[in-house]
This record gives sequence, structure tokens and C-alpha cells, in this order.
Amino acid sequence: MAGGIDIARYIDHTNLKPYASKEDIIRLCDEAIQYNFYAVCVNPYRVKLAKGYLSEKNADVKVASVIGFPLGATPTEVKVFEAKRALEDGADELDMVINIGALKDGNYDYVKNDIAEVVKVAHEKGAKVKVIIETCFLTDEEKVKACELAKAAGADFVKTSTGFGTGGATVEDVKLMRKVVGPEMGVKAAGGIRTYEQALAMIEAGATRIGTSSGVKIVEGAKK
Repeated sequence: MAGGIDIARYIDHTNLKPYASKEDIIRLCDEAIQYNFYAVCVNPYRVKLAKGYLSEKNADVKVASVIGFPLGATPTEVKVFEAKRALEDGADELDMVINIGALKDGNYDYVKNDIAEVVKVAHEKGAKVKVIIETCFLTDEEKVKACELAKAAGADFVKTSTGFGTGGATVEDVKLMRKVVGPEMGVKAAGGIRTYEQALAMIEAGATRIGTSSGVKIVEGAKK
């Protein structure tokens, strides 16, 4: 703990690499247990492995997975199926990517419904939904609209980035997103956060969760 903040409890310890092996995911879970991270975030195929392993260890670590990742361009029905399967496999949280193209088209009803359908199946299972708006592809006006739609659709969080786009989280985007969604929603900063100083800046800007593959480095930095 540093500066009164238990930074580890903000962290979704993440490995979404397409080539992540079983051993990589087990290592991710072991690190999450050791450092008391809030969650691990893994691809849908790895949810069952992560959930089973963490349950065996009786660990207080949630399992998050990704939906429509990383492009957001699959039809709503596919995202819903993917969400249901991830929940069945044990996911506690779903990080879904909005349909960025539909947002660019001004097809706001589609974007809102796309989110709402995933939220519906998640909330029925007591799971939370974080909506990835992929800020690097959006104007400020589009970022605001995406956050408004996520809020209207009943999502629990808005999230900056997949980590697979052309840019990641910025302090300015986190501040903007926090301003739009108000105090009642979470804001997850993800993409390119690799140091304690960066993580702390995001939290000070309004982030309530940090998505990173550098969780261990961040916590070690906090100790220093």
C-alpha cells in the first residue's frame, strides 16, 4: 500500500495474448493470488481454466473475460452467445467492445442495444459488464456519446481501450469518461499502463480499475 491506496485491489491482471499457454494463465493466476489483485482478465477459452484453478486455491480473485474482442464488430447475437458461454464457464465480469463502426455511423440505437443485450445476460448471473469504447479511434464527441450509451444501457463500467488498438489509456480520456458517467459507474483505464506512477495518475483522474499485464511491476513500484 502506498499513499493510502491499495493499488493491487484496482488491478485486473491481464493476459489476452493470442498465444498465451495454459502455463501462462496459471502463472497469471498465481501472481494474482500472491499480490492480491482484484481479478485476472483472460480470453474466453481460458475462463474455465482460470476459474477452476482459482477456486482450487480458494482465492479471492475474480475472473474477467472479453466479449467481441478486440474489434467489437461481431453481431449482437454473437456477443450474447459469447457472454453466456463465458458466464457458464465461470466469468464474474465481462469486458465487451462496442461496435465502433456503428458508433461512427451514428447508429446509436444499435450500439445501445448491443451493450444492453450483453448487460442483460450478465446481470441475470450477477456479473458486471465493462464497456470498452476504444478511445484511440474516437473523437471527444464520440467518446462522450459512447459513455452516454453505455450508461443508458445499464453497464457497470466504461473502459478506455482493448490494448490492441493504436493507443491506450490517457489521463485526459479517463477524466472525460468520469465526467460523463458520474460517480455511479466504474471507469477502467487499460492499455499501456506499465508503472506505478501511470496507474496512480489514472486513479487520480477517476479510474476505479486498472487493466494491465504489468501488475507485478506496478505493485513492486508502489512498495518503493
